[in-house]
Amino acid sequence: MSITDLNTTYAAGTTGWNARALDEIVSNDGGRPVLFTNARILTMDPLIGTVTGADLLFVGSLLVGVGPGIITAAGDDNAIVVDCTGMTITPAVVDTAALAGGRAHRSEFLATLTPGNSPDFLVVPDEDAIDVPAALATLFTRPQQVRALVAAGRPVLWDGADAPGRATAPEAGVPAAPDLTGSPHVGVWIDVKDFLHQELTADGRYDETRGGRPHAYQGRYWIDGDRIDYLDDLGFWAYGEFTGDELHHAGYVMKLG
Repeated sequence: MSITDLNTTYAAGTTGWNARALDEIVSNDGGRPVLFTNARILTMDPLIGTVTGADLLFVGSLLVGVGPGIITAAGDDNAIVVDCTGMTITPAVVDTAALAGGRAHRSEFLATLTPGNSPDFLVVPDEDAIDVPAALATLFTRPQQVRALVAAGRPVLWDGADAPGRATAPEAGVPAAPDLTGSPHVGVWIDVKDFLHQELTADGRYDETRGGRPHAYQGRYWIDGDRIDYLDDLGFWAYGEFTGDELHHAGYVMKLG
């Protein structure tokens, strides 16, 4: 089966770059594979390097394959196919230390288009992506030239415009104090060595006792999923993470007292 055959479904009756494929991706529940095919791919992975006439395959938020020949299984897997002829794919999240040659080991490279990583990538015309910095410059100076910006497998920009249902950044600034009445996280958290006691109150305030010294740190906090962010009254920010019935913060492991 040829690339043309696979893409006929997406091209017929639509306007814009791979418009039908965008509809399929947006409505995809994460179960169908998505294949960007026939692209030049700057993986930034020192082992894989740059591949041409290549494919990038992901399922949900997991990149599962990079390189030529993956298109042969697209029909078998009912993949959503995006034809990237004349396009270059680069990482959307760039490791500037790697770009400057400052990583000694491949395992230290961040945000490469390596199978097993998150599919965060940018698709731009070849002429606008001589290298990764040029592709990023296109995104920030001529976003209308961007064919796709994908984050964790979900389109953010498509054919130079916002993708339907794209995520939006939270408003800048410190949010109002939350009402955490009834939250299971409210209470006094005590570390396993009984050195740190951290009280989280329902009005979004915390108060730490350290080594028997009361009010060592006080301030505001916000919870987002399993993450807790602290803004101390002294002005610094810190964070913690809820894991099961534990709160991990600054090297301490705490449980509700």
